[in-house]
Amino acid sequence: MATNSNSNSKVGIVLVGHGSRLPYGKDVLSQLAEIYRQESDNPVEIGFMNMNKPSIPSSINKLAEMGVEKIVVTPVFLAPGVHTTEDIPRILGLKNNGDESHGHHHEHGHGHSHDHGETEEIHFQGKIIYTDPLGPDPKIVSIIKDRVNEAL
Repeated sequence: MATNSNSNSKVGIVLVGHGSRLPYGKDVLSQLAEIYRQESDNPVEIGFMNMNKPSIPSSINKLAEMGVEKIVVTPVFLAPGVHTTEDIPRILGLKNNGDESHGHHHEHGHGHSHDHGETEEIHFQGKIIYTDPLGPDPKIVSIIKDRVNEAL
């Protein structure tokens, strides 16, 4: 079974949530990360855009301290939107002023935090790979069908 302290792992994963004043989103993302850890040999962390801790930069820095060389960042959002196409790439240092490319493989520069003018440095010199949100995946339809059937 995987452990968080597996410094031999070259790839780390960050699952990104929006953040909320209510605890439910953080709880679900934490549970998803725990399930992922049980099914993976890679270290898995969670990070939030705002309102919750850990922040995205904090989670990346934690993985960097474990010695990973690549970090895959996946927004746990259903659809693309301003957060997944603008805010998160900017936090990751993958998108600068006027840079419209939001490709998937970038060498990392330095990152900035989210809302209130705060700046949190990312101390990771490896590759950050940023994925698309979940999208219209048949696996999600299967979950919806389960919910509908459970309600009947």
